[in-house]
Amino acid sequence: MNESLNGRRQFASDNYAGICPEAWAAMEAANHGHTRSYGDDPWTQQAADLIREVFETPCEVFFVFNGTAANSLALASLCQSYHSILCHETAHVETDECGAPEFFSNGTKVLLLPGNNGKIEPASIEPMVKRRTDIHYPKPRVVSVTQVTELGAVYSVAELKIIGQRARELELKFHMDGARFANAVAALGVKPRETSWETGVDVLCLGGAKNGMAVGEAVVFFNRELAAEFDYRCKQAGQLASKMRFLAAPWLGMLKSGAWLRHAAQANQMAQELETRLKELPEIQLMFPRQANSVFVKLPERAIEEMQRRGWWFYTFIGQGGCRLMCSWDTIEPDVRAFMTELKEVLAHQ
Repeated sequence: MNESLNGRRQFASDNYAGICPEAWAAMEAANHGHTRSYGDDPWTQQAADLIREVFETPCEVFFVFNGTAANSLALASLCQSYHSILCHETAHVETDECGAPEFFSNGTKVLLLPGNNGKIEPASIEPMVKRRTDIHYPKPRVVSVTQVTELGAVYSVAELKIIGQRARELELKFHMDGARFANAVAALGVKPRETSWETGVDVLCLGGAKNGMAVGEAVVFFNRELAAEFDYRCKQAGQLASKMRFLAAPWLGMLKSGAWLRHAAQANQMAQELETRLKELPEIQLMFPRQANSVFVKLPERAIEEMQRRGWWFYTFIGQGGCRLMCSWDTIEPDVRAFMTELKEVLAHQ
């Protein structure tokens, strides 16, 4: 397994982790000889077909470099510039994409909804849509959910169905930011279709990088009509890879072997182990329920400083204060033990 900063695996982000063996082997297998470029290669076709098999439905599939592009281009394809997007106030498309959804949609406005643990409160959708219906107000067009949320919560199938139903009733499209979709599927123990298109999702941005790939996300249009000319959007935005096989091949390695769900389950399990050990410490406070691969805690400021001085990396700016501890596909129990051993030492000397 890959070692990281200071010779240890970190808890800052699942983006810190290296490439998992299955994705690496698939890229290596594709790295032989010449083939057609710009996605007209067998790996890209096979990967798209495999995604259709995994979701058990016809769909249009496009591969892009990163999540910001996936979300922003997908949302732009659903909107005109005079439309608006409804999302949670902590959603990644609002807080962490530097205005890219607005930029690529030529000005579509993002409207924020409340809800606990990063989840949209379904009852808040209709009032926002009907808040104003005059021509001076940006017309709501899309509701966007983040699965897993920025605060580590997982939407249940029932919750998504309610949002999907509200969207249909209000003539909204339904977008899902699935950067950690695999973690959600593993946590829920359901089939991918049950927490995506069967709940009414029109387009899913399926995460690869946080699941163990080097780079690459899949934009999956379950509503195939909405994918019209999406290939042109990708090209114009600099997201059409000339050597597309290297974006597509890792999906074959991950999906064929089931590694995408095994790795997600491992990350979830390690977060559960971390949560269990943290609960034993009276000095800390868990901020949100752990449902996937992240744990949010409040630590004394001096403890944060000392742990970081000792070389432990974790974020303190995501969520509502406190610290986010994120487990990755390659996190193992000794990593959790090492972190907890030093944290206990630090707290004992506060």
